[in-house]
Amino acid sequence: MTQFQLSTLDLPNLRRHAIGFDQLFNDLNRTFTTGQQGNYPPYNVIQTAENNFAVEIAVAGFSEEDLDVELKDNILTVKGERKVVDAPEVEYLHRGIGARDFVRTFTLAEHLEVRGATVINGILSVSLERVVPEAEKPRKIAITFSK
Repeated sequence: MTQFQLSTLDLPNLRRHAIGFDQLFNDLNRTFTTGQQGNYPPYNVIQTAENNFAVEIAVAGFSEEDLDVELKDNILTVKGERKVVDAPEVEYLHRGIGARDFVRTFTLAEHLEVRGATVINGILSVSLERVVPEAEKPRKIAITFSK
């Protein structure tokens, strides 16, 4: 019995042999390239209702001008860039609050729409809603009985 081991995933080579699966390969490629983000800043993904979700990101120390939220091609990107330089006369005895720049990306499923973003108590909350088009919702089919 021969055992195969897949050490690397060659998406461009696989793409040539799978016609009509372009979006699948784009999603896989995006997942592999954005899946190595580290753990800063910490975040939560919560479900607030059946079709409503929120992404919460800890952004303590970032001002309104330092944060940017963008949605493009079902990729939600949150960037934090500190533009304010600490005053030179401040001497820290302990510096435990993370204040480095970051980029955090989230791949959104189909039919998820961003409804807004707010910051409360140092937590950025991006509200999402699943909106399924009428054509894709389940529907009842009438059954006709003949005699």
